[in-house]
Amino acid sequence: MSEESHQVVLIDGFPKGTGAPATRALKAAGYSTYIELAGVPQADLAALHGVGPKSLRIIQEVLNSQGKSLG
Repeated sequence: MSEESHQVVLIDGFPKGTGAPATRALKAAGYSTYIELAGVPQADLAALHGVGPKSLRIIQEVLNSQGKSLG
């Protein structure tokens, strides 16, 4: 069995499962893609209307898979 890198499925610049309300909130806050969220405090993102624990968990997991994380 060969090792392959985990493919991230993106929808409008954010990982699949992030959700439309969270994606809209993040875009409105000026973020174009999930990678721009690396280092941003989780509390700041959670304060955005539409960004909930599930969205933050999904984004954190994808960032972790790339050696990055939320702040």
